[in-house]
Amino acid sequence: MKTKLGISVAMLATLTYVFGLFGGYVALALLAGYILLCEPEMSLKKHAVKAVLICVVFDLIAAVIGLIPNAMTLVDNLFNIFGGNFHIAFISNVIYFITYAISLLEKVIFLAFIIVAWVGKEVKIPLLDDFVEKHL
Repeated sequence: MKTKLGISVAMLATLTYVFGLFGGYVALALLAGYILLCEPEMSLKKHAVKAVLICVVFDLIAAVIGLIPNAMTLVDNLFNIFGGNFHIAFISNVIYFITYAISLLEKVIFLAFIIVAWVGKEVKIPLLDDFVEKHL
């Protein structure tokens, strides 16, 4: 099956995940917007929404985890006012490890979705699929 652009649905679905992994939000938003507005294929629309959701969810997780070092820095700055010091290296190292692991997991998920979309299949993630079905 071909899209209005003349490429296959599988190719365009693959490109949505590639843009999510390498292109950033602007490129992904432009492609997903085009798909949602102009392409009639529902499976393609699902792929576009999933790619955007994966990016947003992982960025939200990273932002929430990033609050912990920010809070520790705030407390350290407060202690510095009174000549003290508040730094727990172990917690900082754990947070950096978790942040890196989440970034790696995001890349692995995108690569898996790229491969699956290229083959023309769809990955079922219950929470994600329920959200897409409800709002699409």
